[in-house]
Amino acid sequence: MLPSVLRSAGSIVLSLAVALGLVIAVEVFGAAVHPFPPGADTSDPEVIKAHVAKFPHWVLAVVAIAWGLTVFVSVWLATRLGPNRHPAHGIFVGLLLLSAVTCNMTMLPYPVWFEVTNWVIFPAAIYAAVMVGRGPRREG
Repeated sequence: MLPSVLRSAGSIVLSLAVALGLVIAVEVFGAAVHPFPPGADTSDPEVIKAHVAKFPHWVLAVVAIAWGLTVFVSVWLATRLGPNRHPAHGIFVGLLLLSAVTCNMTMLPYPVWFEVTNWVIFPAAIYAAVMVGRGPRREG
């Protein structure tokens, strides 16, 4: 039992670490193609909101795809590494990521199309990654 619990926890922790790394990579991309103006106070929430409101739509489209791939990879990894490839591990990771993006989108002024896109991409990525991560059914 203990090895199964440790494997469950490990699959989730590792998957979330991978997700964090991929999210950071997406944020670095966003900062590179749409940097803050020189001298901007990046600790001021209003400055951040104004900056996000000016994101080019093409950047948001790339971010939505990259976030979807992040969800897919992380959920696939959690499902694949969890005991018996049980979908609960991937679903848990996917729901955490969906909650995080929902929180992010409620705090910042993203366009409606971007929010709807993420609410479609995330569940689709979760479902697809769990199905792929489970692999073919094994007897025994």
